[in-house]
Amino acid sequence: MLKKPCYIRSKDKAIEFLYGRISYGENKDLGEKIKQLIFVLYLAYKDERVSWYAKIFTACVVAYAVSPIDLIPDFIPILGYLDDIIIVPLGIMFALKLIPSEVILECEVKAEEMLKNGKPKNWVVGSLIILTWGVIIFWVIKNFYQLLS
Repeated sequence: MLKKPCYIRSKDKAIEFLYGRISYGENKDLGEKIKQLIFVLYLAYKDERVSWYAKIFTACVVAYAVSPIDLIPDFIPILGYLDDIIIVPLGIMFALKLIPSEVILECEVKAEEMLKNGKPKNWVVGSLIILTWGVIIFWVIKNFYQLLS
């Protein structure tokens, strides 16, 4: 079944929409809301009307959200889902506050088209997260081995 697009129209409405205070038809699922707002942010950080610090913060939020690897792996009980439940929505909320409303409105329409074509992948950030976890695992194994000898 094809879902109707939902348009947000302002930053405050986007934040309310993100946290479910406003329901737009069939898009009640938080995952769908976050997915749409990530695409809006993805397009917004490319806009020249957005300040440099907002672009940097927005690029980091988008890169983390679309990265195939989480900072905290999901198999770790409770902590594994914290980034999906807390970190990403907070990053979206702060990024939306930094971006002008006009830019958000224009990017909403473009985001609907991107959702039909699939989301972009950020393999650089994914590789950095893999490298970080590899270093942590190596350090733990090395210290464990030294403890045994």
